[in-house]
Amino acid sequence: MPIAETPAGPIEYTDTGGTGPVVVLTHGFPMNHLQWRKVVPLLPGARCIAPTLPLGSHRTPMRPGADLSQEGQARILADFLDALGLEDVTLVMNDWGGPQFLVALGRADRVGRMVFVACEAFDNFPPPHARPAVLLLRAPGGAWLLMQLLRTPLFRHGRKAWGAVSRTRIPDDVLDSWFEPARRSRAVRRDLRAFGTGSPPRRTLLAWSEALRGFDRPALVVWAGKDVMMPRDHGRRLAELLPQGRLVEVADSATLIPEDRPEELAQILRDFLAETAERP
Repeated sequence: MPIAETPAGPIEYTDTGGTGPVVVLTHGFPMNHLQWRKVVPLLPGARCIAPTLPLGSHRTPMRPGADLSQEGQARILADFLDALGLEDVTLVMNDWGGPQFLVALGRADRVGRMVFVACEAFDNFPPPHARPAVLLLRAPGGAWLLMQLLRTPLFRHGRKAWGAVSRTRIPDDVLDSWFEPARRSRAVRRDLRAFGTGSPPRRTLLAWSEALRGFDRPALVVWAGKDVMMPRDHGRRLAELLPQGRLVEVADSATLIPEDRPEELAQILRDFLAETAERP
């Protein structure tokens, strides 16, 4: 895969190329570009770019001392857009909601549209179902233990564990791609822990959410109807907060709508791109 160099370290990414609208697809924790493997082929008119950010599935550790907190990760994403010289980006997030922080940090100049797909918002960083894992990460050796647990079918596919993010059984080879880098590398586990324990206080999160009122560009909120991670009312609240926000609900899906309902999500994205193509 190609690599973009950022001040924090190298970022691998996939790029379909082409001259169509640029769609940057971000992922969850700890996941990578394969989160979008079902959707990208259904967006043939777009240039789809999917970075693997340092949320724990990256194969090359970040530089020692790099800020990998929620704020730091948002800045890394902005640096990635800078490194590729991208303009008028349609920025799509799912599960991890940190890309929205580009607005609060004043780094959204390259973003022309924003799509929130069943993601963290407001003070839901991390969601309640993920908080036991965060507590484990704070303990000595906790990151290593978490990655060992994620080798077992119970934790991978159990509805009260990792399996809660999807109603569809995610193939084990995809899960291996997500979990193996941190299982094999102490330095990647260091990065994973830095992100997992790097959420700011509630008041900061809410202030960053409030900054979305200043995002005066097209915005779409796509929310899942059977999501135990992201509160149902957060989709409505986001759509009301964004000046050009609009809400679409996908009924039969958990958090990973790209996994559960890829065809429906791809159609929603195609329609959104077509509707907003002529807007400045």
